[in-house]
Amino acid sequence: MIYADPRLEQIKNTKIDSFTYTIEKGKIKEFAIALGYTNEKYLNGNAVPPTFPTVIEFWGGQISLSKVLGLNLSKVLHGGQSYEYAGVLKVGDEITVHTEVEKVFTKAKMNFIVLTKKFMNQHGELVLISRSTIIERH
Repeated sequence: MIYADPRLEQIKNTKIDSFTYTIEKGKIKEFAIALGYTNEKYLNGNAVPPTFPTVIEFWGGQISLSKVLGLNLSKVLHGGQSYEYAGVLKVGDEITVHTEVEKVFTKAKMNFIVLTKKFMNQHGELVLISRSTIIERH
């Protein structure tokens, strides 16, 4: 495969520093309120909403992906997000997230970077795989 941007080949398979995030009731409640959830189990912080891993991804790590990947933020778009559950996220879990650049390619004058994040609980069990696509316009 030929890459229009030589930087892409350099970041392929890059592993980003792991981080750990503790799931707290207060953050679940804030997330539920922000999204307008009315289910009491989310508003009480007693259950983790299916898209809560977004909170973990944004609040858990101190690493700037844009710096690590050399992205020009003024040209970046969020291209997609998916979650594949392998277990259950619970209140109090300490989730360690391992991130890797899974795939890179250029299409229609845009760079696509697919990140895979594996969420492991404090027992070393895989509970979630997240995939996100970053699009950087040329």
